[in-house]
Amino acid sequence: MTFHLQPVRVKTGSHDTEGQLVFAAGLLVAVLVRLSDDHDEDAGKWFLEAGFDGADDPVKPKFADLSEAQDWIRHRLDQH
Repeated sequence: MTFHLQPVRVKTGSHDTEGQLVFAAGLLVAVLVRLSDDHDEDAGKWFLEAGFDGADDPVKPKFADLSEAQDWIRHRLDQH
């Protein structure tokens, strides 16, 4: 499954505004937000702000980088 990422600014109510829309097969499957310096040791990690149709999790995971996030999303979508 091929992913396409599109940079976006997200109004989260915090300093975490740098985001990426994640598309799979032309459909939006997730919104990732990069955590700001306000998050201490998690600063710079990517957070699953929203996921759709299997690419969601109530725990809202954090990822070290976009590659890790895409792998997690791919796995979730493959299971769904």
